[in-house]
Amino acid sequence: MRVLIVGLGNMGQSHALAHHAADGVEIVGLVNRSARDLPEALQGYPLIKTFEEGMALGPDLVVIATYSDSHADLACRAMEAGAHVFVEKPLATTVEDAERVVATARRTGRKLAVGYILRHHPSWMRLIEEARVLGGPYVFRMNLNQQSTGAEWETHKALMQTTSPIVDCGVHYVDVWCQITDAKPVAVHGMGLRLSDEIAEDMYNYGQLQVLFEDGSVGWYEAGWGPMMSETAFFVKDVISPKGSVSITEADKAESADIDGHTKVGGVLVHRPTGDELIAFEGEPGHQELCDAEQAFMRRAIAEDLDLTRHMDDAVRSLAIVLAADESIRSGQRVAI
Repeated sequence: MRVLIVGLGNMGQSHALAHHAADGVEIVGLVNRSARDLPEALQGYPLIKTFEEGMALGPDLVVIATYSDSHADLACRAMEAGAHVFVEKPLATTVEDAERVVATARRTGRKLAVGYILRHHPSWMRLIEEARVLGGPYVFRMNLNQQSTGAEWETHKALMQTTSPIVDCGVHYVDVWCQITDAKPVAVHGMGLRLSDEIAEDMYNYGQLQVLFEDGSVGWYEAGWGPMMSETAFFVKDVISPKGSVSITEADKAESADIDGHTKVGGVLVHRPTGDELIAFEGEPGHQELCDAEQAFMRRAIAEDLDLTRHMDDAVRSLAIVLAADESIRSGQRVAI
C-alpha cells in the first residue's frame, strides 16, 4: 500500500511512524509546507512542499493531518484522485463541508475514516459496551482541560487561529456519546470565555456545552487551554443511566498537558445499586500505540472493504454538536439541530 502523509505536526508524525513500522506499506512522501525536525525513522522519506506534488506520486491512501480548515478540501481532492483517506479530526469546520466529504466518499467508493483515537482504546471501547448494556437515557459528563505552557501553549494558540478547544477536543468525547446512544441530537447550548489577550478577540480558550438527544439523554462537556487553567478535576469521564453508571478512572496522577495522560486510564468502574465492579486493563496503550491501531484499522478497512457508514455518520453528527456549541457561544442563544 502506497501512503502519503500530509502535515507533519504531532499527529502527522505519529501516523507516519505507524505506517513506517507496518509491513506491506510504502510511504511515498511526507508533505509539509515548511521544514520540520523529524524522528530518525522518518528522515529517509521524500519531503514534499505541496499536496499536488504528493498526489502525483499515486498514493493508495492519503493521511491528512493539517490544520482543520483544510481537511475537507484536501480529503475531497484525494478521493476524487482515487485515493482512500484518513483525516484527523475534526472532519471539517462546517457541517456542510463534512457532509460534502462523506458524499464524496460514497460517490467515489473510497474509504474515509476520521481520527477518533478513542475508538481504538480498549478502556473506552469497554466503557461504550458497558454503558449500552445499562441502557439509556443517559447523562454524559466529560471534560478535558489542559494547563498548557511553553511549546504546548504555542501549539494551542496556533490551533485557535481556526478552531476552539470545545470543537478540537470535544469531537472525541461527543463521538463516544454518539456510539452509546443511537439517538439524534436535538439542541445544544454553549458558553465560553476568552481568558487570554494572546489569542484573537473573536476566539475563546475555555468553553462548555450541554446537548439534548431525542431519547432524553443529556450531555455536558468542557474544554480549556492555557497557562491559567486549573489542574483540579480536569479529568472527568462519566456516563450515568437509570440502572447505574460507568466511569473512566484516572491513572497515576498526570499533568493535564501530558498527551499520553489523556488516553491512559486506571480502569473502567461500573456502578450498579447492587455493587461496584472495577475493570482493570494491563498494558494500557500510549499515544503512539493508539495511532498505530488507527492506521492498522484504516488499512484493514481498505483490504477487507469494511462498511464505514456508521463511522462517517457519527463523524458528521459529533461535529454538528460541537459546531452548534460554538455557534451558541458566539450568539448567546440555544441552537436547534
